Amino acid sequence: MSITTVRKQELLEDFATNKGDTGSPEVQVAILTERITNLTEHFKTHQKDNHSRRGLLKMVSKRRRLLDYLRSRDEGRYQALIGRLGLRK
Repeated sequence: MSITTVRKQELLEDFATNKGDTGSPEVQVAILTERITNLTEHFKTHQKDNHSRRGLLKMVSKRRRLLDYLRSRDEGRYQALIGRLGLRK
């Protein structure tokens, strides 16, 4: 359900705005998206795991808040991020 350190490093390299960047909204949203995807796969086999479902809902809410923050600060970065992650249809 959690992501490996190798995968997390890949996400940091791909979405960091500068070297050593771990706290920008782009990086945080990318990591949350990866965790949400993993949990979604988990629920395909464990439908009654309501404790993890609560965690999933909290992660989705946090990602939404980060995206709203990014959108209010810089629309271009927001559009680029959702395009790269494929969040909007």
